[in-house]
Amino acid sequence: MEFSAKQIAQFIGGKIEGDENAKVHTFAKIEEGVPGAISFLANGKYAHYLDDTQSSIVLIDESINLEKAVKPTLIRVKNARDCVAKLLQMYEAAKPKKTGIDKLAFISPKATIGKDVYVGAFAYIGDGVEIGDGCQIYPHAVIGDNVKVGEQCIIYPNTTIYYGCKLGNRVIIHAGTVIGSDGFGFAPNMETGQYDKIPQIGIVTIEDDVEIGANSCVDRSTMGSTYVRKGVKLDNLVQIAHNTDIGKNTVMSAQVGVAGSTKVGEWCMFGGQVGIAGHIQIGDKVFLGAQSGVPGSLESNQTLIGTPPMQKLPYFKSQAIFQRLPEMYKQLTALQKEVEQLKKKQ
Repeated sequence: MEFSAKQIAQFIGGKIEGDENAKVHTFAKIEEGVPGAISFLANGKYAHYLDDTQSSIVLIDESINLEKAVKPTLIRVKNARDCVAKLLQMYEAAKPKKTGIDKLAFISPKATIGKDVYVGAFAYIGDGVEIGDGCQIYPHAVIGDNVKVGEQCIIYPNTTIYYGCKLGNRVIIHAGTVIGSDGFGFAPNMETGQYDKIPQIGIVTIEDDVEIGANSCVDRSTMGSTYVRKGVKLDNLVQIAHNTDIGKNTVMSAQVGVAGSTKVGEWCMFGGQVGIAGHIQIGDKVFLGAQSGVPGSLESNQTLIGTPPMQKLPYFKSQAIFQRLPEMYKQLTALQKEVEQLKKKQ
């Protein structure tokens, strides 16, 4: 696929400086530009890269002033980052999609498969499964009995979706993720000296426009359903425990863990390795910094960090004091000695 500067400028509403017929077929960072690539420049302090980049076209914020002419064709826009995102979406949409059922795939005769569906080699689709139109099921994916998958979903290789779970439309699940494994439910049995497993008879419900990264897990509920609501985005290696309810448009970075029966509000943002305790409620628009530990419920509209989480300014002040603790301890010890000596003189 190849696009000219003129086509790109028309699509994003930009103004061309240079050759409107310059063509590109790939993307590259400005410092790693190659002929035929499009790059972007959103910060004036990196303008020096324009002197050496080999990229054919550079998207540049209209607010950046250049002192001299440059080799690449420029397309000036209000926000280069946003325009790159739009171009990447256009590029992705233009890529041809796989269709057809590979002869090495297994599809139960009791399953229902929609139109224009791709099923790769060694994929497994069980009894009673419903796959909507335009879905892509990649090799070695396992779709358990009675799973419902909406339209235009993408299930990448080695994904496993356990029996009875439900996926909405335009859901993307990346490689190695497990949807609907048993929740962590065990009860200590003092008579046998063992843990009794509590059967997890619920399901997982994933609503429309959810994307889940690689090697993540969403556990089925003990009863009812674990919910991942519309528009949620989960990074790689995220753990969502049983009976949780993750609110609309919430995003979580890598290695976030949410314990069982917790309700997370809408439009929350959790940094990497955030840990959320079980049986609590997190309000809407709660932003948690990386490695925050949350032992109790939180009200809406807060930006917090740390364990337990606190406002950013007190947190960073506390960290500054923490780094000085060895010095402060020495000072305290010296003061104690002075006080003792004064007491002896009395």
